[in-house]
Amino acid sequence: MRSIEQIIESTETLINNKTGKSLSFIQKAVLSASLLETKKSYGQIAIENNYSENYIRQLVAPKLWQLLSTTFGEKVNRTNCRAVLEQRLDNSSLQTISQPTQMRQKINLEPPEGQVPLSSTLYIERNVEQVCYQVILQPRAFIHIKAPRKMGKTSLMTRILAYGSSRSYHTVRLSLHRAETEVFSSLEKFLRWFCTNVTYQLGIKSKLDEYWDEDMGDLMNCTIYFQGYILQEISTPIILALDEVNKLFEYPQLTRDFLGLLRSWYEETRDISIWQKLRILIVKSTDIYINLDTNKSPFNIGLAIDLPAFTRLQVEDLAQRHGLQLTTLQFEQLMAFTGGFPYLVRLAFYHSVKYKIPVDTLVQNATTATGIFSEYLHNQLHYLLQNPDLVDGFQQVIRLTVPITLEQEVAFKLKSLGLIYMEGKTATVSCGLYREYFSDYLTKNTVILNHS
Repeated sequence: MRSIEQIIESTETLINNKTGKSLSFIQKAVLSASLLETKKSYGQIAIENNYSENYIRQLVAPKLWQLLSTTFGEKVNRTNCRAVLEQRLDNSSLQTISQPTQMRQKINLEPPEGQVPLSSTLYIERNVEQVCYQVILQPRAFIHIKAPRKMGKTSLMTRILAYGSSRSYHTVRLSLHRAETEVFSSLEKFLRWFCTNVTYQLGIKSKLDEYWDEDMGDLMNCTIYFQGYILQEISTPIILALDEVNKLFEYPQLTRDFLGLLRSWYEETRDISIWQKLRILIVKSTDIYINLDTNKSPFNIGLAIDLPAFTRLQVEDLAQRHGLQLTTLQFEQLMAFTGGFPYLVRLAFYHSVKYKIPVDTLVQNATTATGIFSEYLHNQLHYLLQNPDLVDGFQQVIRLTVPITLEQEVAFKLKSLGLIYMEGKTATVSCGLYREYFSDYLTKNTVILNHS
């Protein structure tokens, strides 16, 4: 009789041969628990692996049973999986098992730049997706996602929008980084740009001039345009996603007015039902360091998601999807060096697979001029050097081995770059890569920087 580990190994080999896919960590956990004589419930599996039960029950398990059913050519479920797998594996010669791993493993390798495509097998869920999917379908939905650069915010936003589209919701996606500087020169210009783009993406005729009355004020004009035209014209809910909202923070008064406007729309949903059709999703790279009236801030309402770095289990899952087998020591070194930052981990795995270089070798050469992180580190340095206060603040963090307190705006901007972790009001370097690279650079260039 095969052990559970042998069944899973042989099953994954067959899946690789037939579909080019591999089982994720959590899929293996569900399958392993389902192969036991006394099967574990989805609730038990969720608790043991730090996932939500709904995520296991509604997404992981159905996809797993469908994949197995497709692979074995008959219906496989939680009840019959052991009997079916043992029978089919025993009856099959499984000639492909004897093939070299590199011959049977098909990796859909993707560059780690930009958002992860919706169809990608390399997207790692972080236990927040299912919550966002449920919330965005509710009237009065308001979600704000916060995380440093290259942490996967836009990839998550895209999936929320895709989920809404699958439910026949209209979706509008605006990135504030795509707006010209002139757009931010006045509240009127910004709100007209905003309304025009929303109208265009919804595929309806622009009627801005019909609704815009200079005597009413820009905030009221924008509100009337949405309530009296856009929400009347569109019959199904609209998900309005605003990416890189932190771009606004460069314009304090504009920020206060626009964020206050969004908050007022949320409040309108209590008494005016038509506003319940508008679901808002805000994505930003940093905390806001501009003083906002508590009653006008949109960041103390709705669902707040502070997107975390990858956990050790999620990094292991991603390694498996790249066809990589790392030792416990290699995983520990990688986690310490990258802090679990998604982009850094994916960059290491991408180069390891594409150029057949061991991950630990890549890590050892990471901060050199020819290392895989050199371009990324140079870009981070460029952002840092734009503001002498950031350099001073980061130097303080690097010099000390204990958490320190920084001026609020400096701390928020360093956090938006991913250079520091904030716990309460104290800051520490976020990963070994940054400590090693910036400590060396800033030490060598302190004199130059102080006199620049």
